[in-house]
Amino acid sequence: MRIGITCHPVTGGSGVVASELGIALAERGHQVHLVSYELPVRVDRFLENLYYHQVEVSVYPLFKYPPYTLALAAKLAEVAKTWKLDLLHAHYAIPHATCCYLARVMLGDGAPKIITTLHGTDITLVGSDKSFYEITKFSIEASDGVTCVSNYLKEEMCREFDVCVDTRVIYNFVDTDRYKPDGSCEFRRNIAPNGEKIVMHVSNFRPLKRIGDVVDTFRLIRSGTSSKLLMIGEGPELASARELVAQYHLKDDVVFLGNQENIEHILPIGDLLLLPSEHESFGLAALEALACGVPVIGTSHTGIPELVDNGKSGYTLPLGDTETMAKKGLELLSNPEKHKRFSEYARKSVVDRFQQDMIVKQYEDYYEEILAK
Repeated sequence: MRIGITCHPVTGGSGVVASELGIALAERGHQVHLVSYELPVRVDRFLENLYYHQVEVSVYPLFKYPPYTLALAAKLAEVAKTWKLDLLHAHYAIPHATCCYLARVMLGDGAPKIITTLHGTDITLVGSDKSFYEITKFSIEASDGVTCVSNYLKEEMCREFDVCVDTRVIYNFVDTDRYKPDGSCEFRRNIAPNGEKIVMHVSNFRPLKRIGDVVDTFRLIRSGTSSKLLMIGEGPELASARELVAQYHLKDDVVFLGNQENIEHILPIGDLLLLPSEHESFGLAALEALACGVPVIGTSHTGIPELVDNGKSGYTLPLGDTETMAKKGLELLSNPEKHKRFSEYARKSVVDRFQQDMIVKQYEDYYEEILAK
């Protein structure tokens, strides 16, 4: 198949999944064209079947803001026509599904089919903003196929937009050959030279990630056992996180690593991942941690329970309940036998349910199903 993929190219679940999917499809012999304003995250090597097309946006005095949406639609139409694409796969409803629709109208008869994958905040935040509501709903309904990364998100979409389209749930995936346990990592000895337990958080530090809850939970864990907190990522809540760490006198026990490209080399050193998000459609960071044998504590009202088995590979708890999160975290960190059992279950659950080849095959089957209509 000849597939065009457009996504937000920056660090975040949708960009990571789109990049990894494009790479995997190219490795399986499909011709894949990535279209965005910069090279998507995780695309770090040459592949014969993988192409990148940069969207260039000109700045005119007439426009207060650069017209990226129009430039993207024009580039998608150009790439689709030049390379005779079979389908366009939009990751994130706004603006990508909308741009794919514009490209299809521009191309007319013979235009590629459109598949839209919804990742989370395009529904729970962007789409629910009244100014974006109608265009988000229209873009979903105008797609030839729609996928969601969790049943939780599918239910949110139906509730928020009253959309009655046939929607396929295809979970996120992980390369279990890259993301795997590594107990002998030298980096761990550098971070925790005295054998401290390592607690981790990975995100883009937006308000919905509840960074304050991460720090507060760690504060309580730290009072019960010698431990370190690794904060991986950057975003608008980074400064307030640093302030809170200073307020709690935790500067010596918290390490801010910023954005990291090769997260698979860092996650295996962790003993526990905290993901106490207000909104989490799936939790790619949690999936990658589980693949590395790291138990996860997350929130129960999100999509996290679809990958974290409560009481087996981690815990899913009420939003904001940092005391219980810390209590459960301490139970794991202070009981090596229990932690080992959770770690092994976490790894096995990912290999059994979220392994890359298994999920990519589901996308291939869905592509063929849509193309056959």
